[in-house]
Amino acid sequence: MPNISIKGMQMPESPIRKLVPYAEDAKKRGTKVYHLNIGQPDIKTPEVALNAVRNANIDVLAYSRSEGSDEYRTKLAAYYKNRDIHVSADEIIITTGGSEALLFAMGTVADQGDEIIIPEPFYANYNGFATSSGLKVVPVISSIDTNFALPPIGEFENLITEKTKAILICNPGNPTGYLYSKEEIKKLAQIAKKHNLFLIADEVYREFAYDGAEHYSILQEEGLEDYAIMIDSVSKRYSMCGARIGCIVSKNKKVIQTALKFAQARLSPPTFAQIASEAALDTPQSYFDEVIGEYVERRDLLISELQKIEGVKVAKPKGAFYCIVELPVKNADDFAQWLLEKFEYNGETIMVAPAAGFYSTAEVGLNQVRIAYVLKKEELLKAAEILNNALKAYNA
Repeated sequence: MPNISIKGMQMPESPIRKLVPYAEDAKKRGTKVYHLNIGQPDIKTPEVALNAVRNANIDVLAYSRSEGSDEYRTKLAAYYKNRDIHVSADEIIITTGGSEALLFAMGTVADQGDEIIIPEPFYANYNGFATSSGLKVVPVISSIDTNFALPPIGEFENLITEKTKAILICNPGNPTGYLYSKEEIKKLAQIAKKHNLFLIADEVYREFAYDGAEHYSILQEEGLEDYAIMIDSVSKRYSMCGARIGCIVSKNKKVIQTALKFAQARLSPPTFAQIASEAALDTPQSYFDEVIGEYVERRDLLISELQKIEGVKVAKPKGAFYCIVELPVKNADDFAQWLLEKFEYNGETIMVAPAAGFYSTAEVGLNQVRIAYVLKKEELLKAAEILNNALKAYNA
């Protein structure tokens, strides 16, 4: 039998999706499962986006340009301008989701064996993207005890080697919900310029900033034009995860020219999804105001309920719709599987994402889970009640 590639063997499992078979089995047994494991919003997709697809008058569903349609990129540039991010259409490449944008960015800035520094815990798929790109993730650990604030600058500089090519952040953060301040972005910008590194920011949750805080993009930072690469997506902003439309944005012409070659190699992003995404840009601000208000209420309710559970520690998110929860268990992987295989409370259980998969440092986050508060408030209340009773039974 032929051998599987070493790269394939090294590809990590998704902590978000690997428990799906156990959840499906639980449902077959008649157990209701509350999905706290994945960031799939239950918020309705804007009708303007859906109508654009329904009403599209297309005789031939053709390829689009590799960099995405002119119309969409031009309209997207105007969207960014309204948020004090001044880029042109030719500084944007449309991708098949933010995932492909991250793959293009890694392929553009680094070679096999190069290193990328990422504050952890981080979006679990960064590990997979790095592995498939042949890169080494060098983690700098942030802590639940400091609400996952940016680690001291010295910790970044101590990790920089001749193989370091970039620093990657998620702002606001998945899985922590941490929102980097303007001052923190400026500190990272100083490191990038001092050590001649790219600063890549995954900003797909930019709209979801809470408690009066404002999102500050790396593309708003003056003097960072040659170093900054922004990743974006429609998935969370418009509750359009299935559209698979994202983008890579940079004012560095060599970055865009190189990323375009990767885009040409995969031909083009999906045409119908671009039509929907272009139309979604007409979504009124009232939509976001309502959505943000809803997420703040969900966050506050969930955090309050979690804090009532003995032995549980939780960091309060400043953005996005996730939180990291430290549980009074030794192994959250075992606990998460047990929840689906062996536990139910009034015929119901919950599915969580074990947090160890959001770290690249071994033996870190073993007693943590990520919870996505993308369910209605009454369901979050039930989920917290289930978790409380599950912990009592598991630790009995």
